[in-house]
Amino acid sequence: MKVKKKGLLLVLSGPSGAGKGTVCRALLKNQPSLRLSVSATTRPPRQGEADGVDYFFLDKEVFQDMLKDGQLLEYAEVYDNYYGTPLRFVNDGLSEGRDIILEIDIQGALQVKEKYPEAVLIFIAPPSRFELEKRLYSRGADSREVIEKRLRCTAGEMDLANRYDYILINDEVARVAEKIKSIITAEKSRPRYFESFLKSFI
Repeated sequence: MKVKKKGLLLVLSGPSGAGKGTVCRALLKNQPSLRLSVSATTRPPRQGEADGVDYFFLDKEVFQDMLKDGQLLEYAEVYDNYYGTPLRFVNDGLSEGRDIILEIDIQGALQVKEKYPEAVLIFIAPPSRFELEKRLYSRGADSREVIEKRLRCTAGEMDLANRYDYILINDEVARVAEKIKSIITAEKSRPRYFESFLKSFI
């Protein structure tokens, strides 16, 4: 008997520079069943980023209209820009049994947990503050002023890690991706994913 299971909602987040984007890409490459939910943002695209692939790049007015119309699962203002998750893709995917992954900021992740208590939150942490600072400067995407602002926020962000289901230290991307695959396997063995199967015996 084939058991129809609900989709799993997986959320990756952590401080800027922790490498959550790199981990997410490695995971998607080796876990084809996962679907990435593309976020919307009002920040300008960085070099090499494409609209509709990396983000939906929107004007603030358009973003605020989506928020007003209830079209966002979560949103946050981060470093003077807005970020949010379009609701329809997530709802449609989960109802069809697809596993959805969100790569979002910490504020947004905690909002998702309030609306979807069954969502699995994974906190991606840098190996050390020194390594975090090195990563932020080496990627050359932001000014020194922006980087210093991000580093000042790190302590508060790390303090929220205990509200997550899992914490993974990103010292090696491949190893972290493997750990997440193990988490997915374990989570999909929970009783809530077998409700229809269990009811078939009653």
